[in-house]
Amino acid sequence: MKAARWYAARDIRVEDVPEPQTGPGEVKIKVAWTGICGSDLHEYLAGPIFVPVGQDHPLSHDQAPITMGHEFCGTVTELGEGVSNVAVGDRVAIEPIFACGECAACREGKYNLCEKLGFVGLSGGHGGFAAYAVVPSYMVHKMAEGLSMEQGALVEPAAVALHAVRLSKIKAGDTAAVFGAGPIGLLVVEALRVAGAAQIHVVEPSEIRRQKALDLGATSAIDPMANDAAAAIRERTGGVHVSFEVTGVPQVLPQCIDATRHEGQVLIVSIWEREASFQPNTVVLKERELKGTIAYRNVYPAVMELMAQGYFSAEKLVTKRIALDDIVTEGFEALVAEKSHVKILVQAPE
Repeated sequence: MKAARWYAARDIRVEDVPEPQTGPGEVKIKVAWTGICGSDLHEYLAGPIFVPVGQDHPLSHDQAPITMGHEFCGTVTELGEGVSNVAVGDRVAIEPIFACGECAACREGKYNLCEKLGFVGLSGGHGGFAAYAVVPSYMVHKMAEGLSMEQGALVEPAAVALHAVRLSKIKAGDTAAVFGAGPIGLLVVEALRVAGAAQIHVVEPSEIRRQKALDLGATSAIDPMANDAAAAIRERTGGVHVSFEVTGVPQVLPQCIDATRHEGQVLIVSIWEREASFQPNTVVLKERELKGTIAYRNVYPAVMELMAQGYFSAEKLVTKRIALDDIVTEGFEALVAEKSHVKILVQAPE
């Protein structure tokens, strides 16, 4: 079967690989759609970040080259021995976290903080940029009949956004800022609407993405190339209660801090390619809080319930659909060259 495999930065190859076989406790899936994630783009441009190179990942037992793709959904075609939570023919969304189940975080139920954390399609395993994938049964979530397969491919990134907002101190009626209106940033805007934020101010250089943020319910959308974004937000709000950093751009972190009020909170959602610096006094003198967030835990059912209510809509967020053969030129390179794209979905080959 065809699969898109990561070999090195700027070296992703679509090639023929053996179709994966189902083992005990595993589920085989005919992949439908897989989203290209910002984390995938980081691996393409500056990896390895999560991809294991030269040594097997402790949970996937894989190393590069690996089949990419972790935002995916499909139909169950085969069950391994002992699997009872899904049936052949079920449409499922994949929660692609590898967790050991034994470390302190896992024992507390916080499996996204596992000491050996990994992701199918980033840390090895059978990723979604392929015709078929095989994953442990605990990773599959049955989709409601009303959700399209395209919606299924958005469950994973929407879970990132919902978890970040849940982890924040945001309360109904509070004000928020979102720095970055890429896919996750826009999903954070929607999650903030769910949480009852009274004002949501978005900072984004792309005019198309700014308009998309307004379409999704943002109060304002600020161009940081033409304005001092933090000053503009303070002028409108006196400083927001919570700001979300969703760019991974080092210069943006200080702006996120400056946009918050006294005792405000900064949620760092991005995965970073390099270090970022800030003046600690900007945190100390206002008793602000910086908090990181990674992935999600125990939110897939809630995400799909919200999708059924109209949130996290694929119609509003998907800007391009491509074939697997075109994943480099029409996918990764398009995301590098055209900052107007929001979410690109890759259709699995037959």
